Amino acid sequence: MCQMNVIMDNNGQQDTVLEDVTKLETTPDGVLLSTFFDEPKLIPKARVKKIDFLGNTVTLCTSNI
Repeated sequence: MCQMNVIMDNNGQQDTVLEDVTKLETTPDGVLLSTFFDEPKLIPKARVKKIDFLGNTVTLCTSNI
């Protein structure tokens, strides 16, 4: 299985938001993240900045890319 780790990039500072993410959905309110056992988590006003398939990471941001 290929779960992803989601990271928030705040002007170069990277913080882990959620690990073992199984579903990522963009919504008008932000990015909705789901895992197997936890409730979905909404990251308000976030956008996908980068997806690293080899590193199993998705980087989000809230500022302009």
